[in-house]
Amino acid sequence: MPQAIVKWVDGLQFVGTDSGGHSVVLSGDDQQEGVRPSEMLLVAMASCSAVDVVEIMKKKRKPLTGLEVVVDGKRDPDPPWPYRKILVTYYARGDGVTEKALSQAIQLSIEKYCSVAATVSGKADIQTRYEILSGV
Repeated sequence: MPQAIVKWVDGLQFVGTDSGGHSVVLSGDDQQEGVRPSEMLLVAMASCSAVDVVEIMKKKRKPLTGLEVVVDGKRDPDPPWPYRKILVTYYARGDGVTEKALSQAIQLSIEKYCSVAATVSGKADIQTRYEILSGV
């Protein structure tokens, strides 16, 4: 079973560690160092889907040579400030990458495989777009 541990460091700064022993610095809004917990959700969305898309494209024999995923979130203005809209934009590179293959990979990730997307999809409207970049 996955597990995360968060330890308070000082002020509003914390260190989060996953079940594999990997750590990340987190902080509240007034801290200079660390990822805000609410933005960590966007990082989780981007990385979860990126893993899926890379793997799916590899299985389709259209391997990527580069991928950047940008996630923008729109939150309610009042507490607890949930995300209501999430836009996931994929910038992909690779020889032979087609719009059809990339579009299918993204759809499979968001609708079937990405656990983060599955977790937030009931609260937030998740939209996607992509761009295939030339070059390696």
